[in-house]
Amino acid sequence: LLNAISTQDLLEQEDIEDNNQDGISAKYNRVTNVINGKTELGRFGFKAKQPNLHQQVAAAFRDDIGITNTSFPQDSCTNKQPLCLQASIAGGHSLANLEIPDNRLDITVTFNELLGVPPARNFDSPKVKKGRVIFHQLNCHQCHTPGYITDKNYPIAELANQTIWPYTDLALHDMGDGLADGVLEFDATGREWRTPPLWGIGLQKSITGQQRFLHDGRARTISEAILWHGGEATKAQQGFKALTQAQRQALVKFIRAI
Repeated sequence: LLNAISTQDLLEQEDIEDNNQDGISAKYNRVTNVINGKTELGRFGFKAKQPNLHQQVAAAFRDDIGITNTSFPQDSCTNKQPLCLQASIAGGHSLANLEIPDNRLDITVTFNELLGVPPARNFDSPKVKKGRVIFHQLNCHQCHTPGYITDKNYPIAELANQTIWPYTDLALHDMGDGLADGVLEFDATGREWRTPPLWGIGLQKSITGQQRFLHDGRARTISEAILWHGGEATKAQQGFKALTQAQRQALVKFIRAI
């Protein structure tokens, strides 16, 4: 469904120079589509370095588990891995020798495309409703954009013209020195990160058996993740600190319900 949001709807949120002076400078990463060589908006990955779901899945096959494919036919060896480089060159990597053929890659992408989003939970709870008001009062929605209607012309009919509530703008934001990693990915600097979607975040532990947040899992709770916010999100972080304990609990309950 994130893949099905129209590019125009995303670009309408871009404000690199903060022209509206709200302290938020949404910027979209411009990345390479490895299939057609065109420059497109990044949507997936911690720094939005992949433009579409197919490329995200193909990159994960290669980079996470070493499975080459037509999108990424060469192993992802670094200059510090001479044996890996040697083996990659020696392997030849003709299309016939790729480690996953297109038909299997395509069905894996389709599986990801059609996975259902966890439904929001307990939205009628008074505490959740209170947390939603606080979420907007702290202007969290400036980056965690609540909803969209997907592109009515999206090629997969089941995903087209759908009202969705992912709570993300998919844009890059400067999150401060505390979260900086010094890594540059296309237009993303070491301090910039894509706004992660919040839908389903409250089910992380029950589904995966663990609970870790932010790009490196440093935050053990949602509250910790909010407190790590810096840069453009400093004002929201300070607002969170100023809340009463009951207000913080309500805000977290709302986020967990999304």
